[in-house]
Amino acid sequence: MVKIISWNVNGLRAIIAKGMMEEIAREDPDVVCLQEIKTGRGFPSSAPDLVLPQLRCQFFCPADRPGYAGTAVLTRSQPLSWARGIGSRVSDAEGRVVTVEFPSLYIVTVYVPNSQRGLPRLGFRLRWDALFRRYLRELAECKPVVFCGDMNVAHREIDIARPNDNRMNAGFTDQERRSFTRLLGQGFVDTFRFLQPDEADRYTWWSYATRARVRNIGWRIDYVCVSRGLEPRLRDAFILDAIQGSDHCPVGAVLDGDL
Repeated sequence: MVKIISWNVNGLRAIIAKGMMEEIAREDPDVVCLQEIKTGRGFPSSAPDLVLPQLRCQFFCPADRPGYAGTAVLTRSQPLSWARGIGSRVSDAEGRVVTVEFPSLYIVTVYVPNSQRGLPRLGFRLRWDALFRRYLRELAECKPVVFCGDMNVAHREIDIARPNDNRMNAGFTDQERRSFTRLLGQGFVDTFRFLQPDEADRYTWWSYATRARVRNIGWRIDYVCVSRGLEPRLRDAFILDAIQGSDHCPVGAVLDGDL
């Protein structure tokens, strides 16, 4: 079995200081994908044991801008290879993607750009989506792909607590939702919706500003998605909404077999 957990930590140093990585360790994952780590370039080499010492293979992609974005993948097994970015200069400077290659599949962690309030970055976001689709398509031509992370979109109305109030807001525009549909249409499965197609009121992000988590007024914008060829290996997909520390909660999936 392979257990994969993904979490937008909204600041890795803060999560470590709060002791919340211990909660992840108790889940006994084989792979942990992190987004919005907000660490500088010297952090991984200076303090690897602080992150998750059970997973000794650690691959970080900090943003060029300090305290912003960034992604990482931590694994129990040494991968065949790993890479930063998708070949987009602006996006790659923001540290948005890490890919690790194993014998049977690729795992990609991703922090998709936010269109922002008022949608000033929607055009950039949609262009980035197209580049990311192409990147995943090229990977999938070689072997199956697992991609996971903060996709910054609630795909369907069931994935957001108040769809009518949020239509055409960042993360729930028609354009972003169609773009995610196109991505899945390239041969990928949203694991949570595949196994729990009608489960409502399950979210992965809640606004700090309105104490939305207490009331469960949230959005499901964090995903684990897999190539359709991995469907027979899919055993579980879950949301760990009891784990605190970030405005996002971890999500994950379990696959039969080995990496």
